[in-house]
Amino acid sequence: MKILAIETSCDDTGIAILSAKGGPASGGDEFEVLANIVSSQTALGKKYGGVFPAMAKREHQKNLVPTFVEALEKAKLLKTNMSQNFTAVKKTDIAEILSREPELEKNLISFLKKYVKPNIDLISVTNGPGLEPCLWVGVNFAKAISQFWNIPVVPVNHIESHILVNLLENKNITFPSVALVVSGGHTQIILMKKIGKYEILGETRDDAAGECFDKCAKILGLGYPGGPIISKLAAQAVIPSLTGNPVLPRPMMFTKDYDFSFSGLKTAVLYAWQKNKQRSGKFFASRQKTYQTQIAFAAEVQQAVIDVLIKKTMKAARDYKAKTIILGGGVSANSELRKQFARHCERGTPWVRSNLTLIYPKPNLSTDNAVMTAITGFYHRKSATSDVAQLRADGNLRIE
Repeated sequence: MKILAIETSCDDTGIAILSAKGGPASGGDEFEVLANIVSSQTALGKKYGGVFPAMAKREHQKNLVPTFVEALEKAKLLKTNMSQNFTAVKKTDIAEILSREPELEKNLISFLKKYVKPNIDLISVTNGPGLEPCLWVGVNFAKAISQFWNIPVVPVNHIESHILVNLLENKNITFPSVALVVSGGHTQIILMKKIGKYEILGETRDDAAGECFDKCAKILGLGYPGGPIISKLAAQAVIPSLTGNPVLPRPMMFTKDYDFSFSGLKTAVLYAWQKNKQRSGKFFASRQKTYQTQIAFAAEVQQAVIDVLIKKTMKAARDYKAKTIILGGGVSANSELRKQFARHCERGTPWVRSNLTLIYPKPNLSTDNAVMTAITGFYHRKSATSDVAQLRADGNLRIE
């Protein structure tokens, strides 16, 4: 079957087309990515210092149809409609569904007049969690296409899709597994008993890890997004524990639960940075001195986050006798995080068994994309519906 997937949970517009066959938990599932197109709003984020839901929503409305066309073209499924069979009734249906997305309505109607229905069997769309204004654009786009072309739709949980994208290249996952989903908006440890059966063991009580990176980077004058630049600078630190470098706290690292808290780390960075500036005086004004100090802070911020993530995840793996650790989410693309997780899983610790299997997606599939939406839709295809009126976006959707 061929699956069209739509992802608009935050500021990236993702469209993917996936060829899939097999069955849930059969071990014989086969996937072929025919197209994976992401229209990024990173430039806007850098300009304005973050993601603003209303602005991101407008960008999704503008980008969805061009991204859709590019994906269909890449998958060789784009065919011109020579008959121009487009009725007023169908136009009215689309206008009703997209009444709050006028630019998207205009672009989609123009597209549907020009092209015929592609060979698509299922539409998979992210309906939560995420920024609700952004989610609704993708959901309404899916509803309009579904109604016009009579293709069933399956709603997909964004957090679950960050986990299941690992099945693209890892066919057999041994259960129980512990998944760490860590991104700009979410930091959760999830017990995965099987595909579709989950239990949230712990999550952040305030800032997510990715959000912490963004805020710390802003304090250090590094710009947005924070994760990639902190990772880049941290890699230049010759000896991260060098005397004189900042020593930051590891919030909640030794609590008995599996929860996180990163807001205190951000505050500690602010105070340490201000103190360093006062102590350094005029020398801090030197560009080279400032850069070296930024490197030192970036290395310590990154290590503080990694220490807490690994400690909590390995504790969950021990307590629930997990055989596999799964990483997902944008922060999981951090190379140092992956390297240190791999070392712990291979060697173990005095309190955790060694030889745990560690799996994680490629960096481009760690960040938001529609391939993960398509794979998750495949495993939940029995939940697909043609009654699109019931389809809703939910910014606070839980994986449980």
